[in-house]
Amino acid sequence: MEKYDYSELGLKAGLEIHQQLDSREKLFCRCQTLIRDIRDSNFEFFRYLRATESEMGEKDRAAVEQTKIRREYIYKAYDTTCLIENDEEPPRELNKEALDISLEIAKLFRMKPVDQMHVMRKIVVDGSNTSGFQRTAFLASDGYIETSEGHCGIDSLCVEEEAAQKIEEIGDSITYSLDRLGIPLVEIATSPDIKSPRHAREVAEQIGMILRSTGKVKRGLGTIRQDVNVSIARGARVEIKGVQALDLIEDIVRREVERQLNLLFIRQELLERKAFVCEEIYDVTALFIDTKSKVLQKGLKKGTILAALLRKFNGLIGKEIQPGRRLGTEFSDRAKTSGVGGIFHTDELPNYGITEKEVQAVRDAIGACSEDAVIMVADEPEKARLAIEAVIKRAKEAIEEIPEETRKALPDGSTAYMRPLPGAARMYPETDVPQIEISQEHFDLIETPELLTARAKRFSAESGLNKELAEKTAYSKYLPLFESLIETYGKDENKKDANVNSTLIARTLVGIVPEIRRNGVETDNLTDEHFKGLFVAISNQEIAKEAIQDLLTALAKEPELTVQEAILKLGLSTFDPEEVESFIKKMVREKGDFIKQKGPAALDPLMGIIMKEYRGTVDGKILSHMLKKEIDAFIDQG
Repeated sequence: MEKYDYSELGLKAGLEIHQQLDSREKLFCRCQTLIRDIRDSNFEFFRYLRATESEMGEKDRAAVEQTKIRREYIYKAYDTTCLIENDEEPPRELNKEALDISLEIAKLFRMKPVDQMHVMRKIVVDGSNTSGFQRTAFLASDGYIETSEGHCGIDSLCVEEEAAQKIEEIGDSITYSLDRLGIPLVEIATSPDIKSPRHAREVAEQIGMILRSTGKVKRGLGTIRQDVNVSIARGARVEIKGVQALDLIEDIVRREVERQLNLLFIRQELLERKAFVCEEIYDVTALFIDTKSKVLQKGLKKGTILAALLRKFNGLIGKEIQPGRRLGTEFSDRAKTSGVGGIFHTDELPNYGITEKEVQAVRDAIGACSEDAVIMVADEPEKARLAIEAVIKRAKEAIEEIPEETRKALPDGSTAYMRPLPGAARMYPETDVPQIEISQEHFDLIETPELLTARAKRFSAESGLNKELAEKTAYSKYLPLFESLIETYGKDENKKDANVNSTLIARTLVGIVPEIRRNGVETDNLTDEHFKGLFVAISNQEIAKEAIQDLLTALAKEPELTVQEAILKLGLSTFDPEEVESFIKKMVREKGDFIKQKGPAALDPLMGIIMKEYRGTVDGKILSHMLKKEIDAFIDQG
């Protein structure tokens, strides 16, 4: 049961889904969309980025904050990347294959495409684009999906280039890999129609299902990302970026609502106390010259210790606003944007080797009363000053309003500050890419696929799969292979192959293969030809169904083997019925006393012995039939 009445709280929530498209080439160059091993990089270079002015002469507030520190961005290039990714050559025409996939997606969401598509530059100076901007194009709008809570609007669909992948961050230097930069993706934004955390997950699942239904989107970790926009009455719109797991979406929405509610409670308390923030920044370095605190000694080596005075904030900086996160964490997040490691505040001191005497000395030096709070930062002078200024600004916001922010999702469902929400100054036209005409005739010719939900129902009706197995198969990456195999072995269960049917095929693809993967075997090595050969061997009674896991494991470990070579290597050859019958008769005689005691119930325990001997070479149903026949004969004689 939900903790809050989200309607009463005035919850507004929407999603932005970023999905990579499975096109052969990148969006603005002809490089393949291959993800490489960083060790394959054969060239690197570095850049410094800065915020540029828009056509109106304004700088985007988010971009300005990102450039407070002069960071070095290092880029790893490959023999599969080119000068366009390096930003040393203009982009080519937009990839038509990616455009048609995007139009297909727009059609599935019942959207209306634009008549003329214009590419824009979206300023991004966090280093994820070598140019300092991301190319994006608005393609369609005014769509919707059906949910349990009614229509959820799909406001916009944009085609854009994927960013470079961050590899590591050391000090003021960040390394990116260029293999991902430029992969085509769609950005799908919903209306703020989401009514609850559970509804947010449902909407995300629906959108994901529709995207996968095309069979033309990339799959795997990092190929789809969800951003969540959340606000409540008297709160603020907050964009939470990088929610990779569907399981997290509900927690993200719940915890952001909780964070904003707690910030409102703190604000009310601050107003009642008549709290305020002092503008002055105090240099308290001299008070810690002889400190025993190792963390402050480290800060002193860098240069300085600065402090800020927050009047009547005492006890509120350490107040929890999300599990494991406090108002002080919000202050620290802002400070970290200036490159410092964090802050110290009097709600948590004495601590970190800082003594009560030292804390009191700071209070006395800056005129802090017992009801006041003090913030300190220890670092290089410029970084420390920027950090304290950021804390002062955030402390003022705690009194005035909940700030609009872009935040990043954390693994536990909480969030951390990234930067302010971007504004209109972020966008300006891309002059190197010509406009693209999109005719109604072309849009009408775009074909749409059967949705995965419909396919699952069809698999149940036509192939006899149970509901769970049908859904797993429809959503699996092996869907095209499954459909190809059931064309071979028959959809109608009454006409199915004697040894191979749709249920066996589905259980192999979505049951046995994941089990092999959980055992640490690289199942991505398995090819369609391996599976086709496997089912041919079962159909021809060359191997038993019980051999499937062992055979696929062997093929995954040595993918260069053919199915027939693996069968021979594992000794899974056709069985001799006379030899098996002789083995069963001998075992029944040896277990006679047990059979007399158990009667027909002896079948299952004795099957274990036989399966251990013949697993993979004889079908279990054949062995069970032969054993039952011998047990019945023994009981009749006895």
